[in-house]
Order: sequence, then C-alpha cells, then structure tokens
Amino acid sequence: MELFEEQGFQATSAVQIAKRARVTTRTFFRYFSDKQSILFVDADSMRAALIQRILDDADVAEPLQAVTRALVGFDWEGLGPRESQRQRDAMITADPDLLERELNKQHQMADGFSRALQQVGVDMRTAELAARVGIQVFQMAYRQWLTADDNTELATTMEASMSTLAAIVPAKPRPRRSRSTSRVTPS
Repeated sequence: MELFEEQGFQATSAVQIAKRARVTTRTFFRYFSDKQSILFVDADSMRAALIQRILDDADVAEPLQAVTRALVGFDWEGLGPRESQRQRDAMITADPDLLERELNKQHQMADGFSRALQQVGVDMRTAELAARVGIQVFQMAYRQWLTADDNTELATTMEASMSTLAAIVPAKPRPRRSRSTSRVTPS
C-alpha cells in the first residue's frame, strides 16, 4: 500500500512490491496471481463470513434488512484502520481495472447472499433483489462512513442510507397513468 501511495497503482510493479516486502518475486507470485490481488486478498473469506451471517440470521422475514444487518454487523475495522480503507477505496475507484474487479466481487457477493436467502426460505426473485439492493445501499453507507469523522458508526450511515431508500421507494406504488390519458388534446 505504501508503494501504491508513493508511486500510484499503475506505476508500481510486482517486482517492486516483492522487494519492499523482502521476498522474492517468485514468492510473491506464489501468494498472489497479480498485484491487483493484493487489494482483494480478503474478499473470499469476507464473502464466506457474510453469507454465514445471513444463514445464521433468525429473522429473514425482511430479507433486505437481513442483508444489511449482515453487512453492518461485519467487523470492518478488523480489515484495518479506516484511513487505509479510505485509501484502498480511492485507489479502486480511480482505476478502471480495479473498479471492474471490485464490481465483479460485489456481483459474486450478491449471488452468494441470494443463494443464502433462498436456503433459509426466501423466494428466488425476492432473494436476488434484496441481495443486490442491500449491497448497493450498503456501498453508499460504507463510503459515507469512510469519509465521516472517526466517531461516526457504520450503523448510523446505514440507517441514513436506508431512510433515503425508503424516501425514494414509496411503500405502496402508485398506479401508472397511461400516456394516452395524461396528454391534453386540443379540441
């Protein structure tokens, strides 16, 4: 991460990373397929832990809340200080290849969440929608948490994101008016 900060992600090579870590390049490639993998090293174990949280949730009557509870309840601070997470997030969002990889990881996570919700009795369409919407709402809350002061709780930013979602999605959809009835025709 220091090298990425000093030189930029694209300008940093795997050889430089190995040298800074005091390992051979061969050792580096034994653990990482490429330098991008460093930024996603915990993705599989995190996904497994989050899926398990959904499977263990006693209340999946509201599947979107089950997804957001699992995400908010995860130990994000255990991934490192908030400042490092900010730097990682900024690096990923600034690089199209990293952003593509991040979005692919989110897609894999949504698929896993959807399967977990289905395992605990949620119908397929509801499970998929809850998983995908939950991850997107969480992403908004997570980014707000990263940029907030260090006293702000992730649960607080998540509540705000869920309130925003509730405000833009009415509890009861209004019937759509057809275009033909909404036009005024001259007489």
